[in-house]
This record gives sequence, C-alpha cells and structure tokens, in this order.
Amino acid sequence: VQLVESGGGLVQAGGSLRLSCAASGSTFSIDAMGWYRQTPGKQREVVALIVKNLGNANYADSVKGRFTISLDNAKNTMYLQMNSLKPEDTAVYYCNAYDVYKYNYWGQGTQVTVSS
Repeated sequence: VQLVESGGGLVQAGGSLRLSCAASGSTFSIDAMGWYRQTPGKQREVVALIVKNLGNANYADSVKGRFTISLDNAKNTMYLQMNSLKPEDTAVYYCNAYDVYKYNYWGQGTQVTVSS
C-alpha cells in the first residue's frame, strides 16, 4: 500500500484546509485509516481514525467539532476537513493505513502551518 498526502499549507487562525490521502496498491487489505500529526520534539499523535467498511470515526479531543475525517472508497482516498484552525494545529500531518495483517503504512507527511 502506498499513501500520498496533499493539501497542506499556510493558513490564518480561524481558517480551513482539507487534506487528502490517496491510497494505491493492495487497498483491499486496508482495515482502517487515520490522520496523525507531529511537531518537532514531540511524539506523533493521533488526530482522527476511520474504519474503512463501517465508516466509524474517532477524533482526538483537541480536534472534536472542528475536524472531519471521511473516506471515498471508490477513489481510495481519505480526507481530513479542518475548520476553525488554531496555531496549535501546526504540525506535519501523516496519513496512515492499517491492514488485515496488522501492518501500518505511512505517507510522507504534509506540513500544515496556522498563523496567529
């Protein structure tokens, strides 16, 4: 499975961005997907997760009500709609896929910078 993120960039506080993650390869084996983020000197943290066939989504408390994760199975693409962005949302955002063999795949990351 290969994952390619896009959609990061610079935005002012209060603004919005939409991240995309296009999956290719053995996408039939994917069980769940998610978005993680990481800032320098800190551990990578989960932002949102979604179960592929059920569509069940879970969010970190810090983004609930502001971010929405979604999945277009026909396009093998996952999205993260980010609204009401805050400076503390600044991070490199990574796409993740977890397959039936319990293997994790990661994208290359996309930078999101929120200015105050």
